[in-house]
Amino acid sequence: MTIQDLKDQNLIIYECISGSKAYGLDLPESDTDIRGVFILPQDQLYGLHYIAQIANETNDIVYYELGRFIELMKKNNPNLLELLATPTDKVLIKHPLIDSISPDLFISKRCKDTFGGYAFTQVKKARGLNKKIVNPTDERKKTILEFCYVLHNQGSIPLNKWLILNSYSQIQCGLVNIPHVKDVFGLFVDAENKFEYRGIMKKENATSVLLSSIPKGEKPAAYLYFNQDGYIKYCKDYREYWDWVAKRNEARYQTNIEHGKNYDSKNMMHTFRLLDMAVEILISGKIQVKRPNREELLSIRRGEWHYDDLIEKANQKMKEVEKAYKTSNLQEVPDEKKIEDLLISLRRELYNGKEK
Repeated sequence: MTIQDLKDQNLIIYECISGSKAYGLDLPESDTDIRGVFILPQDQLYGLHYIAQIANETNDIVYYELGRFIELMKKNNPNLLELLATPTDKVLIKHPLIDSISPDLFISKRCKDTFGGYAFTQVKKARGLNKKIVNPTDERKKTILEFCYVLHNQGSIPLNKWLILNSYSQIQCGLVNIPHVKDVFGLFVDAENKFEYRGIMKKENATSVLLSSIPKGEKPAAYLYFNQDGYIKYCKDYREYWDWVAKRNEARYQTNIEHGKNYDSKNMMHTFRLLDMAVEILISGKIQVKRPNREELLSIRRGEWHYDDLIEKANQKMKEVEKAYKTSNLQEVPDEKKIEDLLISLRRELYNGKEK
């Protein structure tokens, strides 16, 4: 089933403009995000092919089946709770029965972990992005040779430097394990290529050193340490960095570079929006989608704040969330029985008189 199927079969019961345009935080170049609710044809609901969610390729447009919509609101999912409080000028389609879905039935102290908790993950994400921007990873991937060191005098020197100093090639070398010592190897050199040692590394993408069979009586030229843990971490960071480069929004990235603060400013703006909303909901029990502090949030988006100041501001705001949680009069969790009764009632009303 596609979005066009939903429209052709008149299955959409609620549709809103969401995201930045609903928050009042959009810019001229902002995309239009659409969120909505649909019902399945009755036979499909009862059969084996239940569909919980339908979206376009970019997830700018997402529709949730009624049951999934209710389930996510029960969990106090921010995107779905906000949907019910969408400003009327952003509502495109609204079945009369939507008015019987009261936000008060769903809003609970869970919003501390959904709104506030999600914001906290965004702060962590911002820190990770800050690290990527400030410390770019070279496109040339390092090999295990760059994580090998030769014991030298009272310290060590990089293997590649040791090879150059001694006019050796890594393929002339052979390694053997040193019993009871992790990641340390006896390093033998066959300068005349008589013994056909395997070398230290065969392929550029090797993940461990090679071991060789060493003739009896040969003496090690040195001892080698392979920082395998360091290499594994490097490979993980390398993969994450270049995956991020491949998937990043270039226009958004260039904006972050231009404002020179080394963080994702749009991401940080929404972090503070969520933290503000968490405090508001815990205190008042109400959801205000359109943000009253638009200019402050847009100043964050424009990169007018220093990164460290924003992190400190976020930490203070999270303390406000904790304080509001402790004094909140909201229900601890939504009443699941009432929510289930509502869903059953809605389905009966919606399917009454409809063709299967």
